[in-house]
Amino acid sequence: MKKIKTGAAIVLSAIAVYSCAPRTNTGTPTTAEQPAPVAQAPTTTPEPKEETPAPKPAPEVVHNTLTPEEKAAGWQLLFDGVSTDGWHAYGSKTIGTAWKVANGTLYLDATKDGTPKTGGDIVTDKEYKNFELKLDWKIDKNGNSGICIYVHENKDRFKYMWYTGPEIQIVDNEGHPDGRVYKHQAGDLYDLIPAKTKAANPPLEWNQYLIRCVNGKLDIYLNDQHVVSTTLWDENWRNLVANSKFKGIPEFGTYKVGRIGLQDHGNNVWFRNIKIREL
Repeated sequence: MKKIKTGAAIVLSAIAVYSCAPRTNTGTPTTAEQPAPVAQAPTTTPEPKEETPAPKPAPEVVHNTLTPEEKAAGWQLLFDGVSTDGWHAYGSKTIGTAWKVANGTLYLDATKDGTPKTGGDIVTDKEYKNFELKLDWKIDKNGNSGICIYVHENKDRFKYMWYTGPEIQIVDNEGHPDGRVYKHQAGDLYDLIPAKTKAANPPLEWNQYLIRCVNGKLDIYLNDQHVVSTTLWDENWRNLVANSKFKGIPEFGTYKVGRIGLQDHGNNVWFRNIKIREL
């Protein structure tokens, strides 16, 4: 019995030693034990971004010139941008000193600076019958002026050019008293026909007139807006004149050939890109 007990004790001691000995883990590691993934460098090079091209500068506007298309269509300049050639004061052979040329504009200098000036209305050297007239204009704040057509130049009989030639009005509608009178506003055929729409820009901003007259059919465009359409020299025209301030001037609006006139109304006014073509 003693030998058996001794052998059993040996076996139990061996089992205890085995269970306490450290073991090598040969299985799959748990998630917590797995190594962190190593970041891989990209295998392709990103394409460079296309740069937005810089905007092209707007083409420079050259005033007082004719395009090849305008030349081919028969347009001619009435103002070259540097001189008053082609113009003279109504009833005179020269032009008043108040009319000047600067910065590509033909303008009336009405400032009261103490310098004596001679002004007056000016007209073209040449007369016209059927034509298209195009020009840019701007009026001073509180200013007034106008463009006359079919001016008959005879100062001995007609003191002012507007005694004979109908006027297309230029005025500061808000600042000048005349601009608040019916049929006296910018775009109106002065005292005869009101403009169909108010298309004028404020004072000191440029505007454009296109005036077309063919065999008495008159059309006026202000800043691309068709503002007046009428027929000259017929019965309706005579009635319009008879009910206007011109009723006491028998020959007003009767001439079918005449000069183009720019008015001196005592206020600063500027013109440029004055061109005409005969039709």
